[in-house]
Amino acid sequence: MFRIVELPLWLLILILAFAAVTALSHFLLPSVRWFFRRRMEKVVAKLNERLDRPIQPFKLARRHDMIQRLIYDPVVIEAVAKHAQSTGVREDVAFQRATQYAREIVPSFSATAYFGFAIKLARWLSRAFYRVRLGRLSEMELEQVDHDATVIFVMNHRSNMDYVLVTYLAAERTALSYAVGEWARVWPLNRLIRAMGAYFIRRKMRNPLYSTVLARYVKLATANGVMQAVFPEGGLSLDGRVGAPKLGLLSYIISEFNPDEGRDIVFVPVALNYDRVLEDRVLIAAADAGMRKFKFRMRTAAKYFIRHLWHRISGRFLRFGYAAVSFGEPLSLREFSAGNDGDLVDSVGHEVMGRVRNLIPVLPVPLAATCLLAADKPLSRDELIAALSERVARLKASGISVRLPHKTADYAVEVALSHLLMRSMVSETDAGIVVNPDDTALLRYYANSIAHFFDAGAA
Repeated sequence: MFRIVELPLWLLILILAFAAVTALSHFLLPSVRWFFRRRMEKVVAKLNERLDRPIQPFKLARRHDMIQRLIYDPVVIEAVAKHAQSTGVREDVAFQRATQYAREIVPSFSATAYFGFAIKLARWLSRAFYRVRLGRLSEMELEQVDHDATVIFVMNHRSNMDYVLVTYLAAERTALSYAVGEWARVWPLNRLIRAMGAYFIRRKMRNPLYSTVLARYVKLATANGVMQAVFPEGGLSLDGRVGAPKLGLLSYIISEFNPDEGRDIVFVPVALNYDRVLEDRVLIAAADAGMRKFKFRMRTAAKYFIRHLWHRISGRFLRFGYAAVSFGEPLSLREFSAGNDGDLVDSVGHEVMGRVRNLIPVLPVPLAATCLLAADKPLSRDELIAALSERVARLKASGISVRLPHKTADYAVEVALSHLLMRSMVSETDAGIVVNPDDTALLRYYANSIAHFFDAGAA
């Protein structure tokens, strides 16, 4: 028993390595996890004291536990059995596929990352590129929303800056959980986005098993009060207009709603508009091609970055104009369903997106683009100011949110023209302001964002 045993050095190192791993996994790591868990709970408790809507326990659950809860959900188990039967694979293989989907969808929210890093980054990016303005915001309407209700922000999708802008503006209220598409699944961006509480969706996936796993996660999050932000258009607007709603995610949120039981669901319309959309030319090219496929060229991106950096260093950088966000009147699903006998999902989708469309903030560049495209001849600056003033008067008479710098039409024209001339979308000649024929589609893209306010019968 006390004899000396000789071992090769490599075997001794291997034994010590296994012993160290075992000690870490059974003794040290649980203690470390407990220490950080307790620290996180204290951070969250302090955050909840200042947030209008506290972070829900469901959102703070361990990702592993949430995945297990999702894949062992009775509805998911039934979908696994159906998938195995319809495809001819074994049930354990189908179950592994469902587990893969769950791991892909479920986020790993970090309050420290969200409020310590993401909010600061969102604030810096928003202010670095735009003059951020609130279009319409009624504090009273938002404060009157039942604090036990699940709040869903329903937004139009103009740019990938939408996520950044709304995260920044909603920072004092709560942590939002976004539904993000395939573009965000690339490493290491996917880890950061998961830490922000976002969940991934494959918009073009038609697999019933995948749809069931996604639907169950959305329903669990909704039932547990997680505040979410969704883009019912299903993608970025290619022509600048607010598109018709695609009802997939909304159907997951609404389908099992019972007005007599559980939480109410409250939809808050959120409308965004920009004087300049970062991806505008890419979106127009995709619209011309007739397919939602965006070409990314590293050379173009590098060239743009270097030019932007040089403008910053040389002090010639001009921010991209205004970015504005309007928050509309909340819609209670409990109240709305009481007076609706038709398809509730379709009714809610069109009602909320109609409110979003009517909330779009009116900004200098879209207004100037509208006036220039409507004219049958080049306009002088004075004529452009007069045309813009006439449209502003009509909009304000209809209660539309108009955000003009210094609240004057002449300064709004100066701001708009500075951006349009800088991007060579228009040129100023002796005859007046002339639209560049090659950029007519680009000008129309911005005019389209507010075109519905001037359509026949819009008032």
